[in-house]
Amino acid sequence: MKKVLRFLTQRVVITALFILIQAVLLFGIIWKLNNYFVYFYAASVLLSVVMTLKIINDKSNPAYKIAWLIPILLLPVFGGLIYILFGSDRTGHYMRKKLKQIGTEMREPIQRMSEASGIEKESEDAVNQSQYITRNAYSPPYKNTQTEYLPMGEIKFERMVEELKKAKKYIFMEYFIIQEGKMWNTILDILKEKAAQGVDVRVIYDDMGCIMTLPNGYNKKLESYGIKCSVFNPFVPILSSKFNTRDHRKICVIDGNVGFTGGINLADEYINAYEKHGHWKDTSVMLKGEGVFALTAMFLSMWDYLHEEKEDYSKYYPTEWDTSAPGYVQPFTDNPLDDEAVGETVYLNLINKAKHYVYITTPYLILDSEMITALSIAAKSGVDVRIITPHIADKWYVHAVSRAHYENLTEAGVKIYEYTPGFIHAKTFVVDDDYAVVGTINLDYRSLYLHFECAAWMYQTDSVAAVKEDFFKTQQLSQEITLEECRKVSFVRKLGRSVLRVFAPLM
Repeated sequence: MKKVLRFLTQRVVITALFILIQAVLLFGIIWKLNNYFVYFYAASVLLSVVMTLKIINDKSNPAYKIAWLIPILLLPVFGGLIYILFGSDRTGHYMRKKLKQIGTEMREPIQRMSEASGIEKESEDAVNQSQYITRNAYSPPYKNTQTEYLPMGEIKFERMVEELKKAKKYIFMEYFIIQEGKMWNTILDILKEKAAQGVDVRVIYDDMGCIMTLPNGYNKKLESYGIKCSVFNPFVPILSSKFNTRDHRKICVIDGNVGFTGGINLADEYINAYEKHGHWKDTSVMLKGEGVFALTAMFLSMWDYLHEEKEDYSKYYPTEWDTSAPGYVQPFTDNPLDDEAVGETVYLNLINKAKHYVYITTPYLILDSEMITALSIAAKSGVDVRIITPHIADKWYVHAVSRAHYENLTEAGVKIYEYTPGFIHAKTFVVDDDYAVVGTINLDYRSLYLHFECAAWMYQTDSVAAVKEDFFKTQQLSQEITLEECRKVSFVRKLGRSVLRVFAPLM
């Protein structure tokens, strides 16, 4: 009985119940309107026509448009209403204006306090890529920044604990998922100790990301320890599309001198403390030096947005660092509300400018036509294009969509591998021994268009070779998917994957 009560009082169960009640009430109202069927039908069809015109003329990805146009055309009576509830942009003018202002506030101190990097003396391709990020993601390139590529969650955890213990001024942490267990509890003990010592400790977590992992009001528990805490987009059990916008970033900054980003959340599967979907492979990068300030500014901009504050970023700029490293580092963020798909464009630039190879790891391979075309053209032009995806899926339907792309890509010459031991959650690009990107950005519609994301673009740093080496080690543990295998897939399975592929932008 206690187990039943515990289950029924879980936040996710209560939330699901509230949403179900709203759905029943909504359809009950619609059913009642059948008494006025002619008027109701005409109004519903008119609404669907208006929503169809809106979708056709907006700036969203064509695949996203198709995914919504099909249900609206098939269900003209309910399609328009469903789109308003779940598909339309509900962020509002105020939120967009506020985030744009914060972005401007973040860009000014970063560019004012960053010294000229000298990247303009490098190759034209590198300069062009860097300039795009500078102009559209509020962050210039940095020198004097040491990078250490961390090829497993266990290694990141070890490095993070070491650096957190050294904190003297402040610790900023922003994560999509936090879950109590070995990893988070160890970190939390350090955060509590540092907060008691007077260190400014702040935590941001995404409420949707943590809906299954943290109890409601967990931020108050952290605050009782002296840890400042904010929740991004607190989940309210109301039918709405606003919860499609999530904070998927992973940022840890310590005293402005050390920073972490990458795919690794603060939960035990990321360090293989317990098995979930087989062996969990993930990656991160640790920065030391000037470039960390970009991560600091990203965190502070989100903190300002959540608290409606305006801090003086300059007081968080590191006053000293003892780093001298080759190459350039450009940490950047991707804001889903500015109509600029920074993450996707950074990836496309790398693919389109590659001369020898492009090696990619991604948990999801849910691609739009532009990305498929870029990968295919690169492979057909003689570039060695390889992609590693999971063999054991975390979501079967998403994995089915990933596999739906295999045949077209392999036919074009792209080599596809699946990580046999389990699930690969890493999001990495490495190109031509010159470039690497390590961050939070998946090759799927949510990451590229709906979520706040971040990553580190690196040019001729020591970590570029490390990312390449790790790719080959991971490939040795993976099985290649051949074109012959793709063509052997049954017609029924191909049909199912094709249907899922159409609606992939809504997953």
